Amino acid sequence: MNPSLLIALIVFVALTAIAMVAQAIAVLGMVRVARQTQEKVNNLLPDAAKVLDSAQRAIDQTAKFLNDANTRTADILDATKSQLTKLDTVLTDATTRAQSQMDRVELVLDDAMSRTQQTVAVVQKGILSPIREVNGLLTGLRAAIMTLARGRRPTVDHATADEEMFI
Repeated sequence: MNPSLLIALIVFVALTAIAMVAQAIAVLGMVRVARQTQEKVNNLLPDAAKVLDSAQRAIDQTAKFLNDANTRTADILDATKSQLTKLDTVLTDATTRAQSQMDRVELVLDDAMSRTQQTVAVVQKGILSPIREVNGLLTGLRAAIMTLARGRRPTVDHATADEEMFI
């Protein structure tokens, strides 16, 4: 064999051996770190289990509370629906009654207005018309008395002046 080839082979084998030793040391270091991590995790496991247990209890209590709340909410909604149905019935009845009463009030008011108009017409015909007639008669009588009381005939100048005032 060629001496340079042999040296190259020896160097290659030496480098490979050094790499394998370095890998073995790295693996041993990783094993040691893994054991330390395992010890730390083993120390934390009881605490983690306690936390998980308390979390599970909290979840169970919350689920129970939510179930109770859902049941109560459903009961409240049912009661509210029932009360709203009753209220709707009462409001419908009250509205119907109020409408009926308003119709009756309107009829009473129409009747009262009609009777009032009839009364006014009777008063007008029975009292005011005779009063107007008597007033007209008295006015005529007063004019006649004044004419007779004056006793003389109006002069032509006076009659012409009166006519001119009307023009």
